[in-house]
Amino acid sequence: MRGGAPWGTLKSESQTFGFHGIFPAMIQRTRHLRALRALLRDVPVVAILGARQIGKTTLARQFVSGRRGAVTTLDLEDPSDLARLADPMLALRALRGLVVLDEVQRRPELFAALRVLVDDPAARRRFLVLGSASPELLRQTSESLAGRVTYHELGGLSLDEVGGDAWLRLWRRGGFPRSFLARSEAASLRWRRDLVRTYLERDLPSLGVRFPAPTLRRFWMMLAHYHGQLWNASDFARTFGVSHPTVQRYLDVLTATFMVRQLPAWHENLGKRQVKAPKIYVRDTGLLHALLGLGTQPELESHPKAGASWEGFALEVVASRVGALPEECFFWRTHTGAELDLLVVRGSQRLGFEFKRTTAPVVTPSMRVALADLRLKRLVVVHSGEQSFPMAADIQAVALSRILTDLKPLRQVGAGAGT
Repeated sequence: MRGGAPWGTLKSESQTFGFHGIFPAMIQRTRHLRALRALLRDVPVVAILGARQIGKTTLARQFVSGRRGAVTTLDLEDPSDLARLADPMLALRALRGLVVLDEVQRRPELFAALRVLVDDPAARRRFLVLGSASPELLRQTSESLAGRVTYHELGGLSLDEVGGDAWLRLWRRGGFPRSFLARSEAASLRWRRDLVRTYLERDLPSLGVRFPAPTLRRFWMMLAHYHGQLWNASDFARTFGVSHPTVQRYLDVLTATFMVRQLPAWHENLGKRQVKAPKIYVRDTGLLHALLGLGTQPELESHPKAGASWEGFALEVVASRVGALPEECFFWRTHTGAELDLLVVRGSQRLGFEFKRTTAPVVTPSMRVALADLRLKRLVVVHSGEQSFPMAADIQAVALSRILTDLKPLRQVGAGAGT
């Protein structure tokens, strides 16, 4: 139900976005649906967090369509639903079953009411809340619903959802559904440029972010040219004529709203000097390419940032495939030149990944140093060729196009080995 009325029949993605190609009419995000079902069995409030337009509402609709029992949906961007929640206790107390609150960051004070409602032992209700990951949203939920809420991050479309044969399209257009499924390359690029504009001019102000949109646009475009490099606050502060804390706040805003990934450096006592600054990636390569003005595959292939773009794309593909949480992902680099593009740490498991945009990867001294110093269970070299093959005893080459068959998800801690 939406505001007490049926949610309605969903159009297919091809009807909505005008795409008539090889992809299914409605991309079922099965992995996320399974996760939501499991979480809602154990926790009274589940928050789906992700970037604007990433598909949170569509996922909730798919979830609701397969669920039995009462469902009420309230969209806080709908003035009538917003008015209905003027007295949240009055509006929500009588509801049973599943209650979906969309764009919940617009009313963060709702979380205080949810705390009272979920603590009522006689009520049989669960809450599914959807919103962008604003600092206010996270602060309110952590304070008001400690021990009662869990978060589920929704990223862009992944390779297992669109198929391994579509990896070039996914790299070029990114994982926002409307961009990926657009009728043409021009339409896809236009949608991404519009997203950048509305994100800066409307979405961030609605989250309470008061930075000037032109300034943040220039900052984001500069980040695009630093994609895959170490964060250097001094360079950015000097360029913008502001302090280090100010440019760090710019970066943190883009990170908190899922537009940028700050990949932290892993360091431990190895007797070596290790890099501690994070690496910066624009999380969605489609947005990266829009910021760089790249609309077609030939433009992308000939651009100086093509290699860095491919590395960031491969990183997101691998993190999604193995089921790595953000807090489990690192990179590693020493001041003498040894490095590892992605280190996934889950409990006692340590898996390393290198990303090579080449068809013929080879074992390097840096790989052997990383394997030994970091005590990796395995090192996987993801490359742009067509075949997967063993490179050494504990080093495996995996073609990006074969990730779905040749790279297994990580098992849970305590369940055994990883890949």
